[in-house]
Amino acid sequence: MADELDADLIIIGSGAGGGTLARVLAAGGISILVLERGDYLPREKANWQAEAVFHAHRYHTREYWRDGAGRPFQPVTGYHVGGNTKLYGAAVLRRRAEDFVARRHVDGSTLHWPIGYADLSPYYDEAERWYYAHGLAGADPTEAPRGAYPWPPFTHEPYIAGVARQLEALGLHPFPLPLALDRDAAHPQQSPCIRCDSCDGFPCLVHAKGDAETCGVRPALQHANVHLLPGTRVQRLLTSADGARVECVEAQGPQGARRYRARVIVVAAGAVNSAALLLASANTQHPHGLANGSDQLGRNYMCHLNSACIAIDPRRRNPTVFQKTIAINDFYNDAGSADFPYPLGHIQNLGKVTPAILKAQRPALPWPLAQWAARHSLDWWLTTEDMPRPHNRVSLDADGTIRLHYQPTNAAAHRRLVGRWKSILKQLGYPFVFTQRMGIEAVAHQVGTARFGTDPGQSVLDPNCKAHELDNLYVVDASFMPSIAAVNPSLTIMANALRVGAHLRQRFAQGDWRTG
Repeated sequence: MADELDADLIIIGSGAGGGTLARVLAAGGISILVLERGDYLPREKANWQAEAVFHAHRYHTREYWRDGAGRPFQPVTGYHVGGNTKLYGAAVLRRRAEDFVARRHVDGSTLHWPIGYADLSPYYDEAERWYYAHGLAGADPTEAPRGAYPWPPFTHEPYIAGVARQLEALGLHPFPLPLALDRDAAHPQQSPCIRCDSCDGFPCLVHAKGDAETCGVRPALQHANVHLLPGTRVQRLLTSADGARVECVEAQGPQGARRYRARVIVVAAGAVNSAALLLASANTQHPHGLANGSDQLGRNYMCHLNSACIAIDPRRRNPTVFQKTIAINDFYNDAGSADFPYPLGHIQNLGKVTPAILKAQRPALPWPLAQWAARHSLDWWLTTEDMPRPHNRVSLDADGTIRLHYQPTNAAAHRRLVGRWKSILKQLGYPFVFTQRMGIEAVAHQVGTARFGTDPGQSVLDPNCKAHELDNLYVVDASFMPSIAAVNPSLTIMANALRVGAHLRQRFAQGDWRTG
């Protein structure tokens, strides 16, 4: 096998996990092949056009999945070099220390992680440096111990600064939202980021967003030992006769069908697609899918309960352009209520809603009304934790279509968070507050389908994210998470990829990969 290798290591997927891992290992001298289903996201005027991004879904997949009842839906996800970080909102928050241990919620308890905050903290530090993280240490009262951010926080525009002062007057603790954007406040004219209104949910036309292409894949490709094959969809992993290791991957790309061989295979296609790939790779030795002896593969799918919130005050205009700079965690650990002693969640600004965004989301809305609403709105994003449940799962139909069985949990906590925030906004002088919950198609925060743990009977991966049952198979996207917390998962995926990368470097240095 050694003479036929295409690489020492193959990474399937180039998003937050795969793109970060490629950069981690690039300087180590091992040959790395990144197989990415998508291509480079085109750099074009449509990157910043709300109609193209939010209505036509120009940068999202055209494929359909099915829900648990068999109804087709189009997931809001995309396949690009850099994965879904090409369109993420660039909010990069660490999990709280409490998020690594079992926590009691209204709908049950989360699982204890096999690692703690202290284990991941140095990798959070490194991920923040790589991804241009701007923030202010100590401003968030729920934050675990940490050092300074690599860059200072984004300043509030005057209207938002006034909102922050109003929140503080109510006894709350708004803090600067950590953002992964390439901007030097001391030299703004020399910085890629221009603080525009086409950031949150848009591709970045000027490559100022700290995404996995810009901060992971591109630096990795500066090394001659790293190669990327875009437009190459991996369809199946093939194992050795004894089923102990993956020998090659089958893929379809521009050159047709091909098999690629490597000593180590790392799957990083996203929680849904990684689970689907491992399920599709079932064989005699692994009849229920690779690494699925525990029957946990594809199970325990979690996705945040998210609501968009638009507050309108007809008496004052909001001239803000770059709005997404405030976060609030006052309700993160508890509701502050004796009759509901459970966590509620996290709140942050949305990027400023514009008339074009409103029309893209609500085409029937008359243009004058969209203009008026956007002119007077203050916009927020509310997030509550979802619980791991074995019946919330990814499976494959007979025709190979992904089926996502999903019923969100903790809805009572989310309703309370929404209600509490509406009440606060009305105290701030916003008489009209509208919210909308995201549906099953909103899969940007997908996690949990191949959770890690120390017990092979209850988990898919070991604490180093290696499959319990295969010596050379790893998973480094959000699949590994036993719980989702209530903050954006991207930074944790990046930090964990750095952690797994350190482990893989050590294994390669020891030369302990079996090649027979």
